[in-house]
Amino acid sequence: MKILHINSSSRGAESRSLQLADVFLRELQKRKAVEVDRFDLFSGELPEFGELAVGAKMAMFAGVEATFEQKAAWAGIKAVFDRFASADAYLINVPLWNNGLPYVLKQFIDVVTQPGWAFGFDLETGYSGLLKDRKACIIHASGVYHRSIPANFGSDFSTPYLSDWLQFVGLEEADIHQIHYAPTVVNADLEGIRQRVEQQAAGIASRF
Repeated sequence: MKILHINSSSRGAESRSLQLADVFLRELQKRKAVEVDRFDLFSGELPEFGELAVGAKMAMFAGVEATFEQKAAWAGIKAVFDRFASADAYLINVPLWNNGLPYVLKQFIDVVTQPGWAFGFDLETGYSGLLKDRKACIIHASGVYHRSIPANFGSDFSTPYLSDWLQFVGLEEADIHQIHYAPTVVNADLEGIRQRVEQQAAGIASRF
């Protein structure tokens, strides 16, 4: 099994979501042969989907020749997609930022979610995901917000967004597993929470 581990935390070894992702991988590697490709999104290797890349995409749609610079930008986009598409499964660790996901993870999503690569479109039936027969585990972490907290302590738009995106590109809802490590700061039983989520991660890994 080849897993693309998408690390969208900027905290390095201090990241709670990354620590739990490592627990998941250790448990999984006890049970089967796993090749892990870790993509640290804050490393600076993720290309921008800016003017040159968009120009290359629009030139392709219009059937005209892209410029040398546009072609180079598009090659960088394709390289990231190929890395994404070559995986059998995805492990995504993501902290909750301002009720949503970190900007660099949205950038990754915008880079790889391209027509003809990640999804198709039909005038009669609409969109269809092209990345079939894959599974995912998403590890969310938040310092304060959790599902039973009052509304004035925050919201979570990250969980439904990532689930919807993965289904959009072709994964089945049943193959998307989500773990919520929360709260990681404001709670009297932080050790109990850590043990609970590590047990949950191990359980998912045993069935992954």
